[in-house]
Amino acid sequence: MNIRSTVLASLVLLFLGSSTAIAQSAPEGKATILKAADIKPTLFPERVFFRGKVAPTQMRNSGGVHFADGLYFLAGLVDNSGYSTAIKEKYQAYLITEVPLEIGGQHVSPGAYGFGFIEGGKFVLQDLGAHDLFQVDAKKDAEMKRPVPFQVVAGMGVGTYLLYSGRNSVEIKRAE
Repeated sequence: MNIRSTVLASLVLLFLGSSTAIAQSAPEGKATILKAADIKPTLFPERVFFRGKVAPTQMRNSGGVHFADGLYFLAGLVDNSGYSTAIKEKYQAYLITEVPLEIGGQHVSPGAYGFGFIEGGKFVLQDLGAHDLFQVDAKKDAEMKRPVPFQVVAGMGVGTYLLYSGRNSVEIKRAE
């Protein structure tokens, strides 16, 4: 093997090794919870489409999960000021998922959705046309010392997460 072939082979191996490291930025076998500081516009859009309009996202109020296989579940609050009162009541945040999820026991396919926490202690998920897909019971954490506008935290069970808006939360996990 000549020097040129050796250098080329080394570069190919180096490239393959670095691309594998990039694709698996989450530790093998472990998901990583993402805070707002971890989410950049290359990952979650600064403006999102919902019910015929484009609204800015509040990147400072976003979060998600980077699964060990490199796929994501991301969500964040939106500025819904341009929408009608009826839509604003339910559409408070945007969710993007590359994997099937289970939210409060309901199956969610990969895609983009609007959601919110509404009166009566409910979480509502909507398609991009503002049609309700389902409502599930939300939990209110009265013991939370300092609620923040939006966050994703680890749940009680393995592979479960809590999506919080203030003191209200709903359990999310990756579906099979």
